[in-house]
Order: sequence, then C-alpha cells, then structure tokens
Amino acid sequence: MRGAIAGLAALALAACAAPQGAQRLSDTALSLTPSEPFRPGPPRPMPPSRANADVAFDLMELGFFMESGRPIPQFSRYEGPVRIVLRGDVPTRAQFDLDRLIARFREEAQIDVARASGNRTEPGQNTITVEFVSRRDMRRIVPTAACFVVPNVDSWDDFLANRRNPALDWTRVSQRVRTAVFIPVDTTPQEKRDCLHEEIAQAMGPLNDLYRLPDSVFNDDNFQTTLTGFDMLVLRAWHAPELRPGMTPEEVAARLPAILDRLNPAGRKPGGTPPGPTPRAWIEAIETTLGVGVSSSQRRAAAQRALAIAGQEGWSGPRLALSLLLAARLATPGEGEAAFIALIAAGEMYRQMPGGEVHAAHVDMHMAVQALAAGQYDLVVTLTERALPYAIRTENAAFQASLALLQAEALDQRGETQRAAQLRIDSMPAALYGFGSPGAVQSRLDEVARLGALSRRVAAAE
Repeated sequence: MRGAIAGLAALALAACAAPQGAQRLSDTALSLTPSEPFRPGPPRPMPPSRANADVAFDLMELGFFMESGRPIPQFSRYEGPVRIVLRGDVPTRAQFDLDRLIARFREEAQIDVARASGNRTEPGQNTITVEFVSRRDMRRIVPTAACFVVPNVDSWDDFLANRRNPALDWTRVSQRVRTAVFIPVDTTPQEKRDCLHEEIAQAMGPLNDLYRLPDSVFNDDNFQTTLTGFDMLVLRAWHAPELRPGMTPEEVAARLPAILDRLNPAGRKPGGTPPGPTPRAWIEAIETTLGVGVSSSQRRAAAQRALAIAGQEGWSGPRLALSLLLAARLATPGEGEAAFIALIAAGEMYRQMPGGEVHAAHVDMHMAVQALAAGQYDLVVTLTERALPYAIRTENAAFQASLALLQAEALDQRGETQRAAQLRIDSMPAALYGFGSPGAVQSRLDEVARLGALSRRVAAAE
C-alpha cells in the first residue's frame, strides 16, 4: 500500500505571499499540450547491487509479513499468465504508463503479464483490475492510503460489498486469481504512475514495505518512485518455478539461495550482518512525521522521537539516515546549523549504501534549498547538477522539476537570466507531470522565488 504522505520533493518554505517580481511563466509554457508530455526515455533502473544472501533475507520479510507486522503463514502468487483490466475514468497518460510498466515486467522480471484482450476477462482467468476512483471515496474507506491493492475482488463496488469478507484477508490467500488495485483519478500523473508501479508489483509479489530498503519501492519513504533493479529481481525470484503457492516460509527460505544465485550471479558474494528488527514506536514516529493532516509541531516532535530511537538502537544505516534527514527538514530556523550538519551526515550515509544514491540526491536538494536562501548560488548549481542524473534515471518528474527550478533561481540571482528562463521552460513537461497542474507549478515557482528574495534580504542586511 502506497502511503498518503507529504512529498519529500516539496520545498520546506514558509507560507507567505510571493514577492514582487516573482518569476511567472507564460500561459503557453504552463499549458503544454499532450503533444509535449513528460518523456522519461528508455527505462534505466538502478541495478541490484547487494549480496544474494541479503536479498533473500529481505525477500522473506517482504513476503511473509504484512505492513502491520502480522505474519503471512504461506507463500502466495499467481500461477500462469496474468491479464490486467482497466476500469473507471482511465486517464490516457496512465494507459501509456501502464503499457510501459507491463513491458518492464515482461522483460526484467520474466512475468507473463499483459492487458486483457478487449479489456475483458474470461472465466477463471488470472486478473488484476486497476480501477480509478475519486480520492474522496478512497479516503472515506482507507484514509491513510494514497492507493492500495485488495485480493479476491474485481471492482470498487465488489470491494465495498465485501469489505468484511475473510476472503479479502491477504494472510489467508494462497493462490492468487483476482486482485484489484485502486488509484485516485484526481491526483497528479506521476502519483498515478507511482501507484501503478507499487500496487501492481504487490499484486504479483510481496506485500510488505520496509523502511530499511533504500533500493526499493517496497518502502513507504517513497524516495524510489518506479520499480528498481532490486524490485525486479525480487519479482523474478517470486515467480521462480522452484516455488509454488502454499509453501511454508521455511520451504521458500530453503530454495531462495539457489534461485537467487541462478538469477543474479553478480550477487554471489558475502552478505552483511542481518539488520535487527524495527521497533513499532520508530515506525509510528516516521509515519507521523510523513503523514497528512498533522501539524508542523507534531511532525517535528515525531521526527525527534524517531531520531532518538535510532540512536538508542545503535543504527548506522538507512533508518538512522532517514531519521536524520527528517529531523533536519523539520528543524526550526534557530536550528539551522545543526540541521545542515544532520543533512551532511545523512547524505554521507546514503552514499555508502546500495540504492542510497537516490536518497543522497534528495539530501542534495534540501541542502540546495538552504544554500539558495543563504545566497550561495554557486553551491546551489553544484548540488542540483549532482542530484539531477538520479532524478532523471529514476523518472521522478517532480524531483527533476524541483531541481531545475532551484537551479534556475540561482542562475537568475547570478545574472544569467536567459539561461534561467530557458531552464524553466525546459522543465515544464516534468513539472506538469509531477505537480499536476499549471497552478501547482506556479505555486512551486513562487516558493522558489521566496527563497531568492530571502537571499537578497540577507545580503542587504550584511
């Protein structure tokens, strides 16, 4: 289940009016037609880089526990070809994104999945229904989910009529035949795409999310927005012929080493020390920090609780890095120096772990925000240029656009107005795909302009 969280690509800025002279784009730039959509290019997912022993450990926790911590007593999956059906008010761009995702499933995970012929299913056919419904209807039933997947139903109405049916309990499912993915129709194109990736992957593979996996979409921190090389390896292993529905965890664990060595020869190397369990108190603190409908003071307190727990647990990996990043992002203005130190520490940790390059790039963006406010324009350009390749490679349009707008503002402040204007124009396809509307794009422009105005006030006061 993809959580309804406050996007980490958002800029942490004070809510105030845009300054006089804030950059505004022309109606033409903010009204690009579908003939000029966001084009991510050929998929280039970050490859799996961890030892197979570590992948096996992670796969067992992903596959045999729910996000709530409830154990799943048996292995479950589809057997045979799977066909996908679209229902509801299906956006045209979502159809393109789905076809692109299906091609990746077939090529990278070797799964026989395709769109159902004529968008109709046959009796007994393995199906995944993807239905687009209103966010309001979804929040009324599952308030904390941005999108989710349910077994043994094939429509929203079917789900509503059977919500209390034990057949919808994933822990009771052995062989999957029907699942349904529900996605809000009234959200950004990127959020729809991200939901397609994570929820269809969970329909066909493991169901859990783990905060300690930096190289996976099976992680509610939502840094990874499209399926990674690790994720495709997990899905391919999940569908290996050596496994079958109904196996016990012990039976699956006994077969995984040989499966992974066959599928991923590069992973035949010594594994690391297995990570310890994640306390529920830390998870709840992180969920509060990232949640919607939570005040800034509550988020700040939750971030500090998470950081304290990470210290008590003696962590040194992704859970500590995330705690540091969130605590820094929510720091008060008087804690600026400590926040900057925490960001640097988080970035260094992320750069030393598999898949952490994307997280480190997000750290660079947050440092660029601070650098822009402080008038360090050269540093803004350096940081955004270092982060941009990872935003592009992971197809995170909102992240790409945020980096571009920060860099454009720094260029403006350096007097390179023509280059800045062209960069803003070039970023529009990604901005509209990632932020969803011209109004949302303009709001982001105004936020960045406030940082530029702040830097000028700081310089004038010195």
